[in-house]
Amino acid sequence: MTGIAAGLTGFAVLLALMAVRVPIGVAMLAVGVGGYGLHTGTTPLLAFLKTSTYYQFSTYSLSVIPLFVLMGEFATKAGMSRALYRTAAAFLGHRKGGLAMASIGGCAAFGAICGSSLATAATMGQVALPEMKRYNYSGALATGSLAAGGTLGILIPPSVILVLYALMAEQSIARMFVAAMVPGVLAAVGYMLAVAVFVHRNPADGPAGPRQTWPERLAALRETWSLILIFALVIVGMYRGWFTPTEAAAVGAFGTGLLAILHGGMRLRGIADCLRGTATTSAMIFLILLGAETFNAFLAQTRTPMLLAEAIQQSGLTPMLVLLAMLLLYLVLGCVMDSMSMLLLTIPIFYPIIAGLDFGMPREDTLIWFGILAVVVVEVGLITPPVGMNVFVINAMARDVPMLESFRGVLPFLISDIIRIGALIAFPVITLGLGRLLG
Repeated sequence: MTGIAAGLTGFAVLLALMAVRVPIGVAMLAVGVGGYGLHTGTTPLLAFLKTSTYYQFSTYSLSVIPLFVLMGEFATKAGMSRALYRTAAAFLGHRKGGLAMASIGGCAAFGAICGSSLATAATMGQVALPEMKRYNYSGALATGSLAAGGTLGILIPPSVILVLYALMAEQSIARMFVAAMVPGVLAAVGYMLAVAVFVHRNPADGPAGPRQTWPERLAALRETWSLILIFALVIVGMYRGWFTPTEAAAVGAFGTGLLAILHGGMRLRGIADCLRGTATTSAMIFLILLGAETFNAFLAQTRTPMLLAEAIQQSGLTPMLVLLAMLLLYLVLGCVMDSMSMLLLTIPIFYPIIAGLDFGMPREDTLIWFGILAVVVVEVGLITPPVGMNVFVINAMARDVPMLESFRGVLPFLISDIIRIGALIAFPVITLGLGRLLG
């Protein structure tokens, strides 16, 4: 069997294992071990497993992952989502669709601390769904806005997905975070505009709530200033070189934990729950990393990524067509796979292809631009029918809303996403401009 045939066979076996519900980390590890052993023999396989596992997990840079996960655990357990939602609702709730806009704003702010889309959607859903139901919001608008807003968790930094991409593509974590800022803000603004269009067409779906006085708004804002300070300290400190990414994550986790104790009422049991949740999530991430490393080593032995890169470079296809084909594949995979697994599986293959294409910008800029595009498209997959994991999470919380109504509710947000993706592809400066300005 030729190298590329072996690699493609490995992919087919991997997809078959995933189809029968084998966890992605276990599936990649099994296919990687089996393929590597068949291709090189038992002794080289054992030598690889012994050295690769140690060197991968003894890497200092990976310590940033459990620290950012711990920061998100503290934020979730401390009830910070309520304060963020109340602040957004105080400023926007008096408008038609204002509570849905507040949900999106709250998701954006909470996602900046949590870094997980599913956790953002679930946590904000607990806070916002009862309020929107109380003001007679339609099920479509309530669930659609929360499912879409939850996707901001993996885009707005600090995000574990952005950290993993930066490590795999050998790029600066700080630069990735800064590059995600403007696309993240555009996503939140685009979603709010989608709500405005939604209620303009159907005013009864999002009735206006009572207007808050300025003293009430300022009181709500005072509850969130400490969160804003922690977020600014982490991002600015990392970019300005005050902290390494790991140190910034530690500062963020410590500050969020302190707020959870002082203002959120978290006690010893809550701290233990956060540590347990962090350990569980980190173990899952590291298992996927080990599986991806083993599977990618098997692919490297077959030379599949290099052969595909050479074939594409010699095919005569323009770089933009290649990029669009990759993003389309991400959109399709995003309907059936979780974002982390998808990126860990595909980046080692796409990385040499993108790095070898000429988009009229330096190689590092190209890789950062592509990373943000990939994360944005993966984010869209979380609300794309027929799977849309965020839609299922929110719909499970709103048991009185039919699933079809929830999917109807996300359609305006999908249109907003398509427009935003087109703008990011056409104008890379949207992604790279802030980093160049600060640099």
